[in-house]
Amino acid sequence: MEVVREVYRLVPRLPREELYGVRSQMTRAAVSVACNIAEGWTREATRDKAHFLAIAHGSAAELETLLTLCEQVGWFPERESRSMRNAIDEVSRMLTALRRRRRESPEKTARSGRKAQA
Repeated sequence: MEVVREVYRLVPRLPREELYGVRSQMTRAAVSVACNIAEGWTREATRDKAHFLAIAHGSAAELETLLTLCEQVGWFPERESRSMRNAIDEVSRMLTALRRRRRESPEKTARSGRKAQA
């Protein structure tokens, strides 16, 4: 959720003409990260969980790319976007670890996922 908060904190600084471009794309990617993690954890099948975690990971990569573009064209100074980049990095590391664990031991991870929901 930190990623979503950071995106909504920064996107109002984008030029008005980007309302339906980069701004929309960034907010959709951030919300996609959070929603796909949530949806994946509700799935019983290991394959379904892995699918949603992969989508969330892809959305995080998309968001990181958009942030880099915004920095490069001067819309977000690096010092102002640092906390968003840190949030994206953190969720990406978490997703990488979850996906790796799931590949190494699907049964064990599925059991621990159910416990985490309780």
